[in-house]
Amino acid sequence: MEIGIGLPGHVTGVEERTVVTWARRAEERGFASLIASDRLAWSTPEPLITLAAAAGATERIRLVTSVLLAPLHTNPALFAKATATLDRIAGAGRLHLGLAPGAREDDYRASHLDFRTRGRALDTLVERVTAIWRGQGEQEVGPAPVTPGGPPLWFGGASQATLRRIAAHGTGWIAGTGGDIDEFTTFATRLHSHWKQAGRQGRPRTRATAMFALGGHAQQSLARAVNDYYAFAGPDYVRTVIDTAATTAEAIHATVTAHEAAGLDELVFVGNDTDPEQIDLLADILGDTLTSPNSTTRTPDRSQ
Repeated sequence: MEIGIGLPGHVTGVEERTVVTWARRAEERGFASLIASDRLAWSTPEPLITLAAAAGATERIRLVTSVLLAPLHTNPALFAKATATLDRIAGAGRLHLGLAPGAREDDYRASHLDFRTRGRALDTLVERVTAIWRGQGEQEVGPAPVTPGGPPLWFGGASQATLRRIAAHGTGWIAGTGGDIDEFTTFATRLHSHWKQAGRQGRPRTRATAMFALGGHAQQSLARAVNDYYAFAGPDYVRTVIDTAATTAEAIHATVTAHEAAGLDELVFVGNDTDPEQIDLLADILGDTLTSPNSTTRTPDRSQ
């Protein structure tokens, strides 16, 4: 199982230069992926621009949106162009696009878009964008992505529609924050079944995210970030996220062990403190679990 790290973009007051510092440090310490989250009606930095900055500051680490609110991008040709450009800047195989409809209605109100039709909008976007990437669009839109067929697509959510999207277009599934291992394994089993029924070769890949904060102010940083960001979901969900977050070395190791035993391909620890020292604290705990800083990213096998 690989280990990635998530930018603390949801933390109120995060500075944009934090992105470059975190990206460089995460690559130096051997993390497999750097993850950028997405919200419109929040202070979260825009994820595609964020990852473009990270791409320019790094050479190896994968760059992942987890998850991009794709239905907010209402021009498929422009979205195809933007993501293909980012794919070329990053280099083949580095950019992975995690997509989802999103659960926050205020993101859609801010866009003057219909929240109720976001699932259908996502399906339409994916169909058109993948066709453009492969040169099958009604009109030529460039540049072409450097990754054959376009960046790998991952889908978030736990619905029947998520299963359908992954089986039709995806490389894998990104599990949400705060879910337990039983929920993960149940959905992963269903995913493997849908994958085979769709005639896909290989197997679907899986990623999951886990909140973390370390050091003397870990509990305070975690509580402040989570209470602010997840207030919309209610106190029970906020408490679940806080209770399942890792704030000690023992909790980090337990989280890794549990997810690895469940068959996860990559676990992403999402920061809740903007201090870059968080990267070193986490890396020191993980030790040899991390990939070699000198390893290189390969172009993904599109059959998987």
